[in-house]
Amino acid sequence: MITTLLKNRASVRRFQNRPVPEDVIQEMLEAARLSPSGGNEQPWVFGVITDCDLIAEIAKLAHGQEWIAGAPLVIVLCTLCVEDGRGGRDIQLHRYPRYAQAIAEIPQSLYWALNQEEHQTKIAGTHMVLAALEHGVGSCWVSRFDVEGLAGFLNLPSNYLPSEILVFGYPEGQPAPRSKKSLEELVFRDVFKG
Repeated sequence: MITTLLKNRASVRRFQNRPVPEDVIQEMLEAARLSPSGGNEQPWVFGVITDCDLIAEIAKLAHGQEWIAGAPLVIVLCTLCVEDGRGGRDIQLHRYPRYAQAIAEIPQSLYWALNQEEHQTKIAGTHMVLAALEHGVGSCWVSRFDVEGLAGFLNLPSNYLPSEILVFGYPEGQPAPRSKKSLEELVFRDVFKG
C-alpha cells in the first residue's frame, strides 16, 4: 500500500556501489510520464544521468554537495517554461489579481526563473521516488543548485529550466524515517479556526 511506502521513505545520502537496473529506471520514468499536469500540458523532460563523471560535476553545481557524487543515478527534473503568448502567466495572473500589473511587468526570463511551473514537475518526481522505493531504491531531493549552471551543463534549450535534482541508489544502511506532524496539526475542515 502506498501509505506503507510513504511511512518508510527517508532521504538517502549514502549509497551502495551498485547500479540501478535499467528496468527499474524505465519503471520510474513510466510512473513520472503518467503524472497529472494542468491542462495535460506535461511541461517536463527528465535528464537521466548514470555517468559517474557527470554526476560528480552535478554535485559541484549543487554547491559542493559531494555526497551526490556517490550516487549511481541522478535524474534532473526539467520544466518547460510556457511562453506568454500561450498563456504562460495566466495562472499567476488569475491567482493573484491584486498583483496582476507587477506580474505582467516581470521580464520573461525572471518570471520563468521564479515561477517555472515547478509544482507540476514535482508531481512527476514524487511518482518517480515512489516507483523507485518499491524496488528498494532510495532517493533524496536536491533543490539547492545553480539552475543556470546546470542548464548550461546539460545543454538545455533556453525555454527549459532544471527545477529539481533527484538522487537515487540503494541505501548504504537503513536510514530512519523522520517524524511527521499529526493529522490534527495539519488538517482543518470547512474554515480555518486558528
